Amino acid sequence: MKSLPQLFSPLKIRELTLKNRIVVSPMCQYSAEDGVPNDWHLVHLGSRAVGGAAVVIAEATAVSPEGRISPNDLGIWNQDQVTAFKKITQFIKQQNSIAGIQIAHAGRKGSTPVPWAARGPLESKDGAWTPVAPSAIAFSPTYPNPKELTSIEINSVVEQFTVAGKNALDAGFELVEIHMAHGYLLNEFLSPLTNKRTDEYGGSIENRMRLPLIIAEKIRGLWPQKWPVLVRISATDWADGGWTLEDSIQFSKKLKDIGIDLMDCSSGGSIADAKIKTGPGYQVEFSHGVRQATGMLTGAVGMITSPEQAERILNEGQADIVLLARELLRDPYWPLHAAKALNAEIEWPKQYDRAKIK
Repeated sequence: MKSLPQLFSPLKIRELTLKNRIVVSPMCQYSAEDGVPNDWHLVHLGSRAVGGAAVVIAEATAVSPEGRISPNDLGIWNQDQVTAFKKITQFIKQQNSIAGIQIAHAGRKGSTPVPWAARGPLESKDGAWTPVAPSAIAFSPTYPNPKELTSIEINSVVEQFTVAGKNALDAGFELVEIHMAHGYLLNEFLSPLTNKRTDEYGGSIENRMRLPLIIAEKIRGLWPQKWPVLVRISATDWADGGWTLEDSIQFSKKLKDIGIDLMDCSSGGSIADAKIKTGPGYQVEFSHGVRQATGMLTGAVGMITSPEQAERILNEGQADIVLLARELLRDPYWPLHAAKALNAEIEWPKQYDRAKIK
């Protein structure tokens, strides 16, 4: 029998088997009301499952109202949200895909308008709130000033993530990813550029890692042992004096000890004026570096567009999965087309089989 391309070979993580190595990266849609998913999310996420991705990860889903980026973000803090998500997770599973969710807190990047609206802080009439952060430093002059979290409030954040994890299970998700990247709250605690605290949550790298590690341990403890827990990191701040790949490797080793299964390696987002050197696959070096240094499974993300590029990343041992974002916005059926390009024989949805290119 002809061997499958690496992109279409299965991957077992704990007791969950991915049918291929293509994962839908979490992509905010800014289309919810009161955090409740609706038909837009069903069609958006469902289309990618129909399109053949092994895992469909719902966008950054807030663990609390003040953990949203905008008033139109998804949430997972109440039962109305859980009930609405069930329809979506059921549909994803019916397409032989895995339903995943990214749980998140926006931190100082919260209380902002949806990206296609006017820039600047959200106005009171539009439901503005005071965002929170490890330190009272705004992301930029166009962002609201955050409130520094107290120790008691930090304990509340841990509880919010814990409740969100339990709710995600109730909603039917089998895979959970904790968002610790892109300048949102947990990333803010990690980076020395955004965390200026002098208590047990700031200063040394051990202190700055404390809250993210506590939350990771809580989620791993409540998530079924048979299913995986992922963490998305910004592997570098792309700025002098900031978080580095070496820091990410140290952090990943501690997450591995907790039982985290895969590191989803993105970058940037912590500061507004970072000088990021973008280009095709520009973040793959981070997934490769973490994978080599820790022995953990890793995911590569960022400007991965062609089947050949994705196959090369996997064949060269730079990552174990590829997460696609914009390319899957352009083409929800990218996995089906990628199989054809790589001469892989995979099953199409029976409703679409008559359109399969032989």
